[in-house]
Amino acid sequence: MTDLLVHPHAPDATGCVLDVTPRSAGWSHVGFKVHELAPDAVLQGGEAGREACLVILSGVADVAVGGQRFTRIGGRSSVFEDAAPAAVYAPGGAAWAVTAHSKVELAICSAPATASGQARLIDPAAMSREVRGQGTNTRYVRNILPETEPAQSLLVVEVITPGGNWSSYPPHKHDTATPSEETALEETYYHRLNPPQGFAFQRVYTDDRSLDQTMAVEDGDVVMVPRGYHPVGAPHGYDLYYLNVMAGPKREWIFRNDPAHDWIARKP
Repeated sequence: MTDLLVHPHAPDATGCVLDVTPRSAGWSHVGFKVHELAPDAVLQGGEAGREACLVILSGVADVAVGGQRFTRIGGRSSVFEDAAPAAVYAPGGAAWAVTAHSKVELAICSAPATASGQARLIDPAAMSREVRGQGTNTRYVRNILPETEPAQSLLVVEVITPGGNWSSYPPHKHDTATPSEETALEETYYHRLNPPQGFAFQRVYTDDRSLDQTMAVEDGDVVMVPRGYHPVGAPHGYDLYYLNVMAGPKREWIFRNDPAHDWIARKP
């Protein structure tokens, strides 16, 4: 069974510290990378047959896609700042370049797409913000690239879970194509912790327990969710951020709660 936990590594020549590909993950759709860019660094990319959502997690950068250039976007000091990130959508096969004006933490989210659509800046002011759950199940969600916005495969969202709270809870899954009931979506969780020496826990499990892994995640780790339920818990004292990337045969997020725990969602 594939280990679902991916740790960051020392930056390579391009500043890459994380690289999850469909081949390395053993699936078909989601790709995810994180680059740490120094001021004035330039990163180029773009893949045939794949679209990308370039998320400036922190810092300020210019992003060029095709003939369009979006200048000095971003500005968050960290992912824990109460502000939306900057993001740019690059259609399938489009070449792109990111030029850092400060230290930049860049997430590259990718999935299959044909060469159609337009590059665009995803306006931070237009990213909807919502509160999910209640009590110690409360978390704060910012929709970066939801299904209501144009793309072919990608869904991208970020979440803050306060210390002591649970997230992606009650446990839910989206691994079966059942019309109007559930869609099949692969998913990555990119975890950050505040303060950074903290840890959190994530479990990924299926109904028959043929997949059942519980992982202690630390700052900068990625958890891959090929299938199954995937709740997350943040210990007291450590706020948890995660960036989710989802993609599958149908660009729609319909999930099913674990029947054993669905009563929690229905509790008044």
